[in-house]
Amino acid sequence: MSRLLCSICHRPKLACICQFASPVYNDILIVVLLHPKEVKQSKGTLPLLAHSLSNIVIIEGEDFSDNEQLNDILAQYQQQVALLYPSTTAYVLSNSVGSALVASHNDYNCLILLDATWKKAYRMYMLSKNLQLINHIALPENLVSQYEIRKTNKKNALSTLEACCYALEILESSPNKYQGLLEKFVEFNQFQLSFKK
Repeated sequence: MSRLLCSICHRPKLACICQFASPVYNDILIVVLLHPKEVKQSKGTLPLLAHSLSNIVIIEGEDFSDNEQLNDILAQYQQQVALLYPSTTAYVLSNSVGSALVASHNDYNCLILLDATWKKAYRMYMLSKNLQLINHIALPENLVSQYEIRKTNKKNALSTLEACCYALEILESSPNKYQGLLEKFVEFNQFQLSFKK
């Protein structure tokens, strides 16, 4: 007998995460490039992010060089699109009030994120030539992750949801706009940990 699934988040009823969604309108379009190995990852934060943001596109794959949907978005937004990725050429955003660097990035209307482990995200980046040609931005290093259900040895690592919220707060100059979602994310962590024996 098959398990009853939630019609919205498509998880088993007992593991439904809809209660943790925090609807918010994001001015900047979020495009998440999802690695195929993350699609069925129950500990992933993308489903919660997708159920909360009003302006989000998810594209599954590994090499996006010839991905028509992504290339259409890149053509549409041109210099107004950036990849959130700590490459050697990335501009590090500042979360200090009145920062000139923040002001210089107010023209971004589309932000791309990679949803994968760090190793797989690096492979996605290296395979996707189109991602290497656009602007790159990185988050400041003083941010502390609340992601307790998946561990990494990488310093200053954040979940996709956290990275997205912090980047949007800086780029949209709205320091408290996504705090409700970040608070729900903490509850989501505790909920997931409750399933551990």
